[in-house]
Amino acid sequence: MTTPTAPTAGAAAARRPATAAQARTSAPPPADAPALRVETVLDGLDHPWDVAQAPDGTLLLDERGGGLTAVLPDGSDQEVDADFSDLFAEGETGLMGLVLDPAFADNRTFYTCQGAVDGGADGGPAIEVVSWTVDDDWSAATRVADPLVGEIPVNRAIGRHGGCRLRFDPQGQLLIGTGDNALGTNPQDLDSLAGKLLRVDPATGGRPQVVGYGHRNVQGIAVRPGTDQVFTAEQGSSRDDEVNLAVDGGNYGWNPVGQGEYDESVPMTDTDIPGAIEAVWSSGDPTIAVCGITFLDGDQWGDDEGLLLLGVQKDTGVLALRLDDAGALVDQFRLPELEEYGRIRTPQLGTDGALYVTTDNGDGQDQLLRVTPA
Repeated sequence: MTTPTAPTAGAAAARRPATAAQARTSAPPPADAPALRVETVLDGLDHPWDVAQAPDGTLLLDERGGGLTAVLPDGSDQEVDADFSDLFAEGETGLMGLVLDPAFADNRTFYTCQGAVDGGADGGPAIEVVSWTVDDDWSAATRVADPLVGEIPVNRAIGRHGGCRLRFDPQGQLLIGTGDNALGTNPQDLDSLAGKLLRVDPATGGRPQVVGYGHRNVQGIAVRPGTDQVFTAEQGSSRDDEVNLAVDGGNYGWNPVGQGEYDESVPMTDTDIPGAIEAVWSSGDPTIAVCGITFLDGDQWGDDEGLLLLGVQKDTGVLALRLDDAGALVDQFRLPELEEYGRIRTPQLGTDGALYVTTDNGDGQDQLLRVTPA
């Protein structure tokens, strides 16, 4: 583990109000926001996608090109031996979402969302959710449901819009965010699993329930602590990125059919669609390519407790949203201490109350970071 990085100047900048229509996503934090300490937990990574923390403090992370790494409570790290011989890694698709089972302490089970070269009904590539168990010493992982959920469409040519975020809802059901594969008819097609927020019972698997549809590329899922509210983040076209509040059966309005082509000039939420649900937050133009999201929870975060944090990929760093109890936007600002780390794939609150962050710069230059109040 490297020496902690000192907090960046500017953490005491003045508050700026924001609205859902505002694109000022570079506003500084409020004056009463705590300064943050950033430590490098692990470096030399290549496109780490997701991270989860076990009850014993071990961190498990994956990399899009394939491979699992465990960072043990003593700070040492080791490869977790696992079979990814069938991985379909193309463009934005590969080994992506990762989440531990809520009963991990008892069953040692976790789940990945990944491309599979032979996962389609025709034997071609698709996206699958796979269930695994890991040894007590974190040395090896074994598939136990292969797949738990299968035949999620993938863009076979270039892997575009693979989605693939996994999180659990408060009822213990597994949520799956999917992308539309850059096929215009997918988001509004309820017979397709692409461009959706899905729910499945992890004990049985099979065909999941469609929770929400009309999505472009669901890259983030977060449950608001102490509530049943589920928020999703999706990367938009040049018009808008979005954060949405999930509603069962909700249509979120992405309908890029155009003139028989994938028309990215249409609104992210087409209000001409009856009942289309407007976003909680929209970036406006220029977009920032939001990705993973998580809530800060715990008294140690002071006035930052309750913030929804968004990974930023077209720009750099982490954007914080303050929401009211109903989920409406109150204000937004950047966390200046994380601006110097480039593209951020996943911010995720750990079981120890710290924030863990994966960068997404490629070429072996990526890091796993630990962020705490200074």
